[in-house]
Amino acid sequence: MKKIKFGKISANFAQKATPIQPTGSIDSIVDIGAPQAIEALEDDKEGQQMKEVMGISAFGKKAKTFDINEMMAQVKATAREITKKAEEDKPVESSSDESSEDELIGPPLPPQVPVARMEKRTKNSDSDSDSDEDISANKHFIPMRADTSMKHGNKAVTALTVDPSGARLASGSVDYEVSFWDFAGMDSNLRSFRTLQPVDNHPIRALHYSGTGDLLLVISGASQAKVIDRDGFEKLETVKGDMYITDMARTKGHTAALLAGSFNPVAKDEFLTTSSDGTVRTWDFYGHGKNHKQIIKCRAQNGLKVSPTAVTYNREGKVIACGCADGSIQLWDFRKSSVAPASQIRKAHQPVEISSIAFSHVGDSLLTRSLDETMKLWDLRKFKSVVNEVGSLFARYDTTDAIFSPNDCIVATAMSLRKGEKTGNINFYDTATFNLLKTVPVSASHAIKINWHSKLNQIFVGTGDGNVKCFYDENRSLRGVTLCVVKTHRKAQHSEVVSSQQVITPHALPLFRQERRKTSRKQMEKDRLDPVKSKRPDLPITSGQGGRVASSGGTLSSYVIRNLGLSKRVDDDQDPREAILKYAKEAEENPYWIAPAYAKTQPKVLLASTSQDDSDEEPESKKSKP
Repeated sequence: MKKIKFGKISANFAQKATPIQPTGSIDSIVDIGAPQAIEALEDDKEGQQMKEVMGISAFGKKAKTFDINEMMAQVKATAREITKKAEEDKPVESSSDESSEDELIGPPLPPQVPVARMEKRTKNSDSDSDSDEDISANKHFIPMRADTSMKHGNKAVTALTVDPSGARLASGSVDYEVSFWDFAGMDSNLRSFRTLQPVDNHPIRALHYSGTGDLLLVISGASQAKVIDRDGFEKLETVKGDMYITDMARTKGHTAALLAGSFNPVAKDEFLTTSSDGTVRTWDFYGHGKNHKQIIKCRAQNGLKVSPTAVTYNREGKVIACGCADGSIQLWDFRKSSVAPASQIRKAHQPVEISSIAFSHVGDSLLTRSLDETMKLWDLRKFKSVVNEVGSLFARYDTTDAIFSPNDCIVATAMSLRKGEKTGNINFYDTATFNLLKTVPVSASHAIKINWHSKLNQIFVGTGDGNVKCFYDENRSLRGVTLCVVKTHRKAQHSEVVSSQQVITPHALPLFRQERRKTSRKQMEKDRLDPVKSKRPDLPITSGQGGRVASSGGTLSSYVIRNLGLSKRVDDDQDPREAILKYAKEAEENPYWIAPAYAKTQPKVLLASTSQDDSDEEPESKKSKP
C-alpha cells in the first residue's frame, strides 16, 4: 500500500529509514540517512508513475532555486578581477609614498575625472582671479534686472510681509486697509484679491506672517492686536488693558497704541506686541488673547518707562531685541529673567525712535536703523561697540526698514525724500565694510518698507504713493511675481442675448409649436417692443390710475383738494380777489352762510352810525389844550 504524503513530508514519522539500494551509476549514489536523498527518490518514483498513467512527468517547469553563498562568491571574484586589472593599467610612479597616497579605494573612477583634476590644478593665476570675481559677484548679487508695481491705494504703505512659502503678500497702509495678493492667482494686472479694514479708523503699522503662513498678525494704531487667517477672517483679538492701573504688570493687555509686533519664528502659536505704554507682551494664540503670557517693562536711564518702537525675535526664538524711543537697544532673554535686560546699550543712537531692528540669518549680528539718519551694525559677542556705521540716511516714517540679504552679505535700507529731491531710493551696502554697493531708485515718493524673500529671491518695497514695487531677476528669481507678469489679462466677454437650447419639432401641434429662431438683431428689436422684456419705465400719466396720481400733485392732500374739496376747478392763473368779488352781489342779495346763521340771535340796530365827519373828530381827552 502506498504511503500518504503531504507535500514533501512523509506520514511515517516513527519508522526508521530503511536502506535503499540505489540503481544506476555511481553519481546517483546518495547517503541513505540524508532526508534530501529520500525526497529525491520519492519524487522520481512519483514522476515515473505519473508518466506511465498520463504520459507526462510534471506540470510546467520547476521553480529555479538560488544559492546565496555561491552568488556572493561570484561577486567577490569579479570585484578582485576588476581591481587587479585597474592596478595593472595604472602607470608606475617614482616613489612608494605617492603610490600609497593615490591608491584607489573602491570602484575605479571614470577616465575623464583625473584629467579634469589635472586641468583644474594647472590653471594659471589669471583664471584664479576670475573665479574670485565670480564668487564675489554671486555673493553680492541683487535681483534688480526687472521690476513691476502693484497698486495698493493712494496713501503710504507702512507695513509689508510675505509668507514663508512665498505664495502670498500682505500690505498695510495709513488708509486703514490691508490688501492680500496671491501670486498664483493674479495676472499681469496685478490686482489684490481681497482688501479689508481689520481695525476701523486706525492706520496699519506692522504685518507679520506666522512660521507656517496660516496666520497674520495685524499691528495698528489701536491698543488691541488682531490675528487673522489667510483669507482675512478674524481669529483672535487681544484684550484691552485698564488705563487707570499704573502697574502695567497687573493689567491684562496694552493700554496705549501699539507700535510693533512679530510672530515667534519657532513656536507658531506665540507672538509679541509692543505699545506706547512702555511694555512688550508675549501672547499665546491658543490662550484666546484673554491675558498676556509674559511682560517686559522697558526703562530709560532715569528709570522712567520708554516706548519700544521696534522689536524682533532672534532666529531661535529665544531672545527678544527691542529698539526704544530714547535710542537704546535692549536684549531680553526669557530663559534668564524678565525683570532686567540680558544686555543693553543706552546710547546706541541719538534719543529718537529706532525704526527697525533685525538679526542676521546666520551669526551674531544685529542691524539697527534710526530716525537720526544712521544705520549701525552690532556684534552680539562684543555688544558695547559698533562694528560699522553709515549716516545721512533720511527717514520720514518711523517704520522705515533696514534688512539683511538672505546670505547676510548685503544690508539694505530705505531712503525718504528730502526737500528738493524727486526720487526715493534703496541703498545696498557690503556687510563687512559698509561700502555702498548700489543705489536703486524706487519711485517718485518715499521708500519705506523692504522685504527680501529668501526663497523667491525678490525684493518688495512699500512706497509713499501707495504702491508696492517688486524687483526680480528673470533667471534667478523663482515663482512670485514672475508667475504673474507672463499671464495676459483677458477681458470677460458678456453676451447681451443669452441663447437657450432649441428643440425642433416640425410636426408638433400649433399650441406647442415654437417659432423659428430669428437673428439676434431681429430678436433684440422684437424684445425692445415688449415692455416686460425691455423693462420700459412707466409712462407719464394725465390722471390718477393704478394707484398713482397725476403730475398736479403726488400727496394725498393734493389729491383730496383736486378731486373732492372743489366741485369746480379754479384756474391757478386767476386773481383770488376777483374770484371772490364775483360772488359779492349774489351773497348780498341771497345770503347763505353768515346772515341766516345769526338772524335769530343778531341784536337790532338802535342808533344809526355816526357820520363821517363825527368819526373824524377826536375825543375830548385827546384834544389839545388852548
